[in-house]
Amino acid sequence: VQVVESGGGLVQAGGSLKLSCTVSGSIYSIYSVRWYRQAPGKERELVASITGDGVVYGNSVRGRFTISGENAMITVYLQMTRLTPEDTAVYYCNANVATGIAQWYDLWGQGTQVTVSS
Repeated sequence: VQVVESGGGLVQAGGSLKLSCTVSGSIYSIYSVRWYRQAPGKERELVASITGDGVVYGNSVRGRFTISGENAMITVYLQMTRLTPEDTAVYYCNANVATGIAQWYDLWGQGTQVTVSS
């Protein structure tokens, strides 16, 4: 089972980007998918998460970013709008995945770079 992110790139301030996170492999169930980001010299922070119960956003992105999922969260999107240079970071997808009953794994993607120019 692996997690792969895509959709990063360079965008001007005020612009938008849409990231994708896809979980592939022998999947029994996906409990949650989270987007984190880490800027140079800063700690990794939670951007948004989605579970069967709903979504949660970090304070710095609430109202600008939207997380959504399809196909039982096999693919999860992070729509980012009104981007600022402070959103520049490597964005990571984290998925809590079961490959069988009581066989849960916490998986990370390789990250995708988002750069917002001023």
